[in-house]
Amino acid sequence: MERKSWNMLEGFAIGAVFIGIGLILQWSVGPISWSVFSWPVNGITLALFLLAIALMTLFANRCRLFRFLGTQQVAIPTLVYAVVLTIVMGLTQQKTDGRGIDNMLSYWPFVLIYALMAIVLGMVCLRRLLHFRFSIANLQFMAFHLGLFIVLLTATLGNADMQRLKLITFVGQIEWRGMNEENRVVETPLAIELQRFIMETYDNGAPKRYASEIVVRTKSGDVKHAVVDVNKPVRIGGWKIYQYGYDTQKGAQSQMSILELVRDPWLPAVYTGIYMMLFGALLMFMRKGRKEEKCR
Repeated sequence: MERKSWNMLEGFAIGAVFIGIGLILQWSVGPISWSVFSWPVNGITLALFLLAIALMTLFANRCRLFRFLGTQQVAIPTLVYAVVLTIVMGLTQQKTDGRGIDNMLSYWPFVLIYALMAIVLGMVCLRRLLHFRFSIANLQFMAFHLGLFIVLLTATLGNADMQRLKLITFVGQIEWRGMNEENRVVETPLAIELQRFIMETYDNGAPKRYASEIVVRTKSGDVKHAVVDVNKPVRIGGWKIYQYGYDTQKGAQSQMSILELVRDPWLPAVYTGIYMMLFGALLMFMRKGRKEEKCR
């Protein structure tokens, strides 16, 4: 007698198991410490994750659970859980030192549900790739879903390698030390000299524009003269330098400027995934347009 096939109820059950495991981990070990996953740990984690997806896909015919993971009966419930948790995140004030839903990016249930979504996406993409036949429909499907898979993995694991530092500079002085989000002083590979602070004001004295004229030197010997403006960062050596603040008491006479240095080595991979999703969406609209023309 043929066993009853699993349906969406079992899909919701699998998601509930992941959330339950997340709650147990949250209670027992506390929030996820992403600093533990900095390179090369995140690279090893990515390799093991991809290997696990490949093995589950390979043995899907022998394991009912593996075969079920790559179906919409799991994908839809997982997406529902992810949307609900994301809405909770949007409605809750997020804190970097939060220990629950007030710090969703380090909340085990939230992370595990998105990990389940990545597993489902990875298995679906790998199965489609193994039996790929060129067509606009298949290309659109692969571009969008594989792009989303890349974004989920690289944005999450790359978070551990992201650096965000505040660097206080004074006119005529060279500074290479910044303060991280944990208020610890760290040395940077960049030496920045503030040559001039620039401010333009409205008639009432309110700031209209403020920027910093700087000289940046790298350890490799590169030198760059630039003006850092608000929302116009300077790029050098894999870093982005943003205008962050100044001495508000002195205003236009400020001899001090606060810069923000940001480094995210995984960002190109994230952008690749986003561009793939956009390409897939473009193909979808093209297919839809052609179908509408044929119906006329």
